[in-house]
Formats: sequence, C-alpha cells, structure tokens
Amino acid sequence: MKLSAELRAFAGRLGHEFSRPELLSRAVTHGSISGPMRDDNQRLEFLGDRVLGLVMAEALLDADRGATEGQIAPRFNALVRRETCAEVAREIEIGAVLRLGRSEMKSGGRRKEALLADAMEAVIAAVYLDAGFEAARGVVRGLWGERINQVETDARDPKTALQEWAQARGEPPPVYAETSREGPDHAPVFTIEVTLASGASHNATAGSKRQAEQAAAAALLKQVSE
Repeated sequence: MKLSAELRAFAGRLGHEFSRPELLSRAVTHGSISGPMRDDNQRLEFLGDRVLGLVMAEALLDADRGATEGQIAPRFNALVRRETCAEVAREIEIGAVLRLGRSEMKSGGRRKEALLADAMEAVIAAVYLDAGFEAARGVVRGLWGERINQVETDARDPKTALQEWAQARGEPPPVYAETSREGPDHAPVFTIEVTLASGASHNATAGSKRQAEQAAAAALLKQVSE
C-alpha cells in the first residue's frame, strides 16, 4: 500500500517512516467512515493508550528518581489525559489527515478534542505495531518533549483540584452552569460559570463544555487561593 502525499507528510511530522503503511492509514480512519472493507482506529486507540501510559510512566520515573508514587501519579494523569493528547495531535496536524464520515465532517470532527485524542493514541499504536516499543518510545518522547520535564508536581486537573479545595473546607462540590452557547452547530463556543457555596464564581469560554469547565475551575481556584 502506498500512502497519499498528505499521509507521507504527516509521517514526516510524526518522525517515523512506516514499513507497514496500512497501519497509519487505519490509525487515522474514524469509525464514521469504516465499513466491511475498511477498519477504523478504535482497536488501535485502545492499544495506543496503553503504550502511551507505559512510555510516560517510564519517562517520569527516569526524570525524578526520588519522587513518590503519590507525586508521580498526578503528573502521569496530566500527561496522558485527553486534553494533552489532543494538544499534541493539533501540533502535528492530525486533524488534516483524519478520514471521517460525512456527518462527522459536517459537525467539525477535525477539531473535536475526543477525535483528535483518540487518533493520537491510535497513531502511537501504529508506530508500536510497525516497529516495536523502542520506536514508539522515541516518537512519544519526541512529541511530548518538555511537557515531561515541565509537568507540575501537583498536576491534578482543575475541576478535581477545585472540588478537593471545597471538600477540605466542608463545602459542597462546585456547581457548573452553561450560561451561553454561540457559533454554528459544527463549531460551538460555550461559556461556563462555576460557583462555590460561598458565592465566589468565575466563568470561561471554550470550544467544548469540558474545556470551558476546566478553564473556569482553574481561574476560580486561583482566585480563592490568593
């Protein structure tokens, strides 16, 4: 199988030359376009998640040999969570080569965080199956780069951190509310407000509810911690 010019260019951004190009083709094929003659990337995504986890666990242990499991766990979660995978996927422009069905294309699938994150993990699996763990480790460490060394010691996601902040003070969990939604259906923009029992609140705007909630939580946590 020969890769298209777009996929060859993507493989270059990835930093891996595939001896089995069909693996890369499958890794960028979403379920919305799969059929009897075409496999999608779901099984690869499942495997890639595990490969990524092993690479990150190993990298974190190498980076801080004195860290405890309790210190490493939140860093690990920050490096393998959906938002980070999607961020890396955007940097190497996975969205441009995703193969999507008509409905996903119309709904802005090339920009959806979940699709990008899943494709990133599927691509990692494709490298692993094509050339083994050493090759996958090299690609992942290259793409994640300084994120591994710069990840914060307390790398809990902001929603979790804010909830724990409230619980430590005997307060009920923060309440999140969608205050507005703008833009077309294929590229909506959400504004979310988070409020504590004390009345302190903050809002944030993003392209997904999850991102807006995380941003609002981070801003409110900073506000009440100052």
